[in-house]
Amino acid sequence: MSDRMRRVNSVLREAIADEVEELKDPRLGFVTITGVDTAPNLRHATVYYSVIGTSDEQASSQAALDAAAPRVSHALGQQIRMKYTPTLTFRVDESIERGARIDQLLRQIDEDPTE
Repeated sequence: MSDRMRRVNSVLREAIADEVEELKDPRLGFVTITGVDTAPNLRHATVYYSVIGTSDEQASSQAALDAAAPRVSHALGQQIRMKYTPTLTFRVDESIERGARIDQLLRQIDEDPTE
């Protein structure tokens, strides 16, 4: 990935995080924007997020973010000067859960009394 794309992704992540924080949707749980992956043509961006809660709370947060995507995209267009305002797609960042699972497995191995 080029330095330019890293900068674009970073700026978008910060702006999207600010906009999501302002959302008043009651379905939205405790959401953290963890990253953005923008297409090279800048027309589409995948926004990765993590949410703390049960699977039902995660599903309702996904629905709230999907519903808010056009509003957030419009706000980006007003805040950030870009040739195109990207269409946003929200996806759960599963790397945090995978990391926690790996950590749990390593702790189990470390505590294994059969050594």
